[in-house]
Amino acid sequence: MKFGTKAIHAGQEPDPATGAIMTPIYQTSTYWQKSPGDNKGFEYSRGTNPTRKALESCLAALENAKHGLAFSSGMGATDAVMKLLSPGDEVITGDDLYGGSYRIFTKIFSNYGIKFHFIDLNDAQNVKKYVNENTKLIWIETPTNPTMQIVDIESVAAIAKANNILLAVDNTFASPYLQNPIDLGADIVMHSVTKYLGGHSDVVMGALMLNDDELYKRLWFIYNACGATPGPMDSFLVLRGLKTLHLRMKAHCENGRQIAQFLKTHPRVEKIYWPGFTDHPNHDIAKKQMRDFGGMISIALKGADLNETFRIASSFKVFSLAESLGGVESLINHPVSMTHGSIPKAERDKVGVTDNLLRLSVGVEDVEDLLEDLKQALA
Repeated sequence: MKFGTKAIHAGQEPDPATGAIMTPIYQTSTYWQKSPGDNKGFEYSRGTNPTRKALESCLAALENAKHGLAFSSGMGATDAVMKLLSPGDEVITGDDLYGGSYRIFTKIFSNYGIKFHFIDLNDAQNVKKYVNENTKLIWIETPTNPTMQIVDIESVAAIAKANNILLAVDNTFASPYLQNPIDLGADIVMHSVTKYLGGHSDVVMGALMLNDDELYKRLWFIYNACGATPGPMDSFLVLRGLKTLHLRMKAHCENGRQIAQFLKTHPRVEKIYWPGFTDHPNHDIAKKQMRDFGGMISIALKGADLNETFRIASSFKVFSLAESLGGVESLINHPVSMTHGSIPKAERDKVGVTDNLLRLSVGVEDVEDLLEDLKQALA
C-alpha cells in the first residue's frame, strides 16, 4: 500500500454499528463487560480507546512499523522512552537538540542517576568514542531543531546494534512522508504529533512507533501505568489530519524550496540552514535518507543584535510569530527566547543557536504571499 493510501485508510474500517466512514469519537472512560474480563479488549480509556487504537495503527503503518503508541504530548512520548532506563545508565545524544528534550534530560532524568552525553553527530562515528558498558540508549534528531543538522541514521544504527544499544530517532521535522528511521535500523521512532502529523495547530500529541514485541510490551506498561495518553477527540483530530499529510508535505517542500532559494542570497541573511542546499553539511546523507528536504528553514540575520532580531521577528504579516511548527500556516520562531531558552547560552552558541537566529516553519499558503512577507519584514 502506498503512503497516501495508508494515510487515509490504515487502521480504519467503517464503523460496524453505523457504517460511518470516519472512525467515531468514542467519548467514554469505561466499557461494559458481559462478565468480568469479557471486554472485547477495552476496559478503561487510559489504557485503550477505539479511536486512539485506530490512530495508533495508522501511525505505525506510516512509519513501516508493527506497533504504535499515542501520547498526550511529544514530551510524554520522550518521557516514556527515558523510563526504560535505570540509574547508572548512559545516553548518547546530539549537541543540537530541541530545548524541551534537553530540559527533560538534564533537569529531570539526570536527577535519577542517568548520564547524558551531548555530542557532535555530524560525523556518526563520533558515537563510538562515548560508547561504554553503561550506554543503553542513543537518542537523535534529524534534521535537528533548529540548525537542521543531518545525522546518518543507518551508520548510527549499525553502531547501536553492534553494541546492543537502543536507538531512538525523533523524526518530527521530517515526518514519515520524508523519512522512515525504522527502515534505516532505528528501534524506536518518536514524533511530536502536534507538528506535521496533526498539521493544523489544533492538537497536542506525541507518538512512538516500533517493531520489537517485547520492547512494545515494556513501553505499553509505562504508557498505561503512567497515563500520559491522549483522549478520543484529539485522536480523531489527528486521524483527520493524517488524511492530507502527503498532500500537505508536498506543498511544505515546494514552498520551502522556493523560500530557501530566495533567502540564500538575501543581503540581510548571514547564514541559512536548509538541508536541500548542496553546501549544507551532510547534504548527501539527507539526499540518501530523505525523499525531499522539508519546509523547515533557519536563518541567522546579518549584523542583527537581539533587539533588531526581535523587531524583524515581530514585523511579519503572513508568518505568525509563535512556537511550534508543521501546521498549514507559516510560523516564525526565535529559538533563544522561545523554544531553546532552557539550554545554556554557551551550549547554544556552540552549535549556532545565536541571538540573531530565526526559525521558519513554511506553511502551505500561496508562496508569492510568503515571499512578499519576507521581503517587507527583512527590508
